Amino acid sequence: MNLIDLGLHSTILEDNIKNSGFATGRIISVNKESYNISDGKNEYFGRITGNMMYSSESPEDYPTVGDFVQFQNFENDTLAIIHKILPRKTLLKRKSSGKNVEFQLIAANIDFAIIIQSLDNDFNINRLERYLSMSFEFNIEPIILFSKSDLAADYKIEEILNKIRDNYKNIEILFFSNFDEDSLAKIEQKLQPRKTYCMIGSSGVGKTTLLNNLIGSNEFKTNDVRKGDNRGKHTTTNRQLVELKNGSMIIDTPGMRELANISISEGIEKTFDEITELAENCKYTDCTHTVEKGCAILEALENGDLDKKRYSNFIKLKKESDYYERSYLEKRKKDKEFGKMVKSILKDKKDKYGKL
Repeated sequence: MNLIDLGLHSTILEDNIKNSGFATGRIISVNKESYNISDGKNEYFGRITGNMMYSSESPEDYPTVGDFVQFQNFENDTLAIIHKILPRKTLLKRKSSGKNVEFQLIAANIDFAIIIQSLDNDFNINRLERYLSMSFEFNIEPIILFSKSDLAADYKIEEILNKIRDNYKNIEILFFSNFDEDSLAKIEQKLQPRKTYCMIGSSGVGKTTLLNNLIGSNEFKTNDVRKGDNRGKHTTTNRQLVELKNGSMIIDTPGMRELANISISEGIEKTFDEITELAENCKYTDCTHTVEKGCAILEALENGDLDKKRYSNFIKLKKESDYYERSYLEKRKKDKEFGKMVKSILKDKKDKYGKL
């Protein structure tokens, strides 16, 4: 393999690598503060420079799985020091879990987001719309996979398909079972060489089992299905990029127990495009679509032209995204003010006592 086979765009290759003096590779896994890097032929254990660590202002300044980086080899190629992250084509991210309002990076340079839900107890249209909003926001084409098709009746599959097709006519939708070779073969046929796919979804929907089936071995750990609810236990603990035999690449990710997003207004507009289209006819340009007279969306809701549940999720995601965006901007402002204060104190001490 070479860097183009690994998915590196030729323009980035020409603009950033010539005469740089560094080796170039792709991050294939991250484990806390260490990284595994592949240059297409060999793999290296890597760490970032101290300068990169101390100058970073947010998680986006750190490498993540899928990133292309420039590095220097040391200790007979047993250690790689990462100096630079090459420009990202795309970056998939979400709000970090818990109360902390910060971005958590999922993967970089993704061409397709494979959103997986299972047909036993996991199917949730509201959650699916969250994943779609995140994918659309970062210009990543979504593919929807429904696992455990062997556990669902034909009428249920048809019902789910029709429900999604009403709103998303151009999105690829596939149903599969990890025990059905024909459905697995259909997925494999869709995967393109030199393209990177990122699997996202809840714990236990069969992501890692699917990956094992696609690579043809039980390389990645999975746990037995629980008898009570037919759900697999979450086993993937870090993000990892794997190359398939046909030259496509898949990133497996830990199951997301919660999915919140920061500032995804464009993604929400694309996910709920019929609501976005209605909003163009609202009387007020700053309409919140909740109480205003002359709101075209509320009129469509009252006339029965707009699904109430879909409208409700649209408003919920919009409010959540706006709230986290405000909180994030306030946090960044406080962090910068604190940083300026620290620099000012250090400067005063240096002026008073000389070199620290």
